[in-house]
Amino acid sequence: MTPAGRDAAARAACIAPATTLFAAFWLLPMTRLVALPASKGWANYFAVLTEGRYFVSLLQTLALSGAVTAVCLLLAAAVGLALGRQRFAGRRGLLASLTLPLSFPGVIVGFFVILIGGRQGPVADFTEAWMGTRVTFAYGLGGLFVAYLYFSLPRAVAAFTAAAESIDPQLEEAARSLGASGWLLARDVWLPCLAPTAVAVGAIVFATSMGAFGTAFTLSSRYEVLPITIYNEFTNYANFALAASLSLVLGLMTWLALFTARQFSPTALGAGA
Repeated sequence: MTPAGRDAAARAACIAPATTLFAAFWLLPMTRLVALPASKGWANYFAVLTEGRYFVSLLQTLALSGAVTAVCLLLAAAVGLALGRQRFAGRRGLLASLTLPLSFPGVIVGFFVILIGGRQGPVADFTEAWMGTRVTFAYGLGGLFVAYLYFSLPRAVAAFTAAAESIDPQLEEAARSLGASGWLLARDVWLPCLAPTAVAVGAIVFATSMGAFGTAFTLSSRYEVLPITIYNEFTNYANFALAASLSLVLGLMTWLALFTARQFSPTALGAGA
């Protein structure tokens, strides 16, 4: 065998395990997922648009994910600017504590929300003492919103803090010397510097919220989102074709958000991912 042939054989031997894993654990399941709805009729591909229950579940998931993304970006940008532009005692400890929720799975985050806003939580005790009725928010839209925000904020704050640290102080000094302050400073200096990070983080937060299951499984007894709808279809009703169709819709939505963000901010999204 020639040296070139030996090199080609060595490369093939190195690539073979990765190719096998890719084919077995991504290509084959994805092919099966795409083809499965057709086994029960082509209408299954459009069930999320033609059947009211699934369409409502999709709209609720989109609305919740969009609201979480918007609020998360606003809060994280404010906190990130404060932490990235200031130095004080205990700053590193504060940053470390802010990232702690990243170590919790979604079920535990949902449990935290139940402890606060559930039937036996302090919110219910307070409203009973002052209003005569126990008010809870853990098991519907409010609980999901708080849980998703709690889970997404740490990584967003970390990204914005890093971006704020990279802002050249001379830009702010130049803007202030020209009379810029308040909104002008934010518009002309901070916003352009943080925009790539905002696009990248927003896409990741949106995609994470769209596909979150553990938190939704714990809290969504009054507000159904698409991951729970998919779970019910293949677990409770054994409707694998419809579950596959809904999974394709969910995957397409999250991929589209990430793809769009990469088009607008390829460098930032690559760093943020």
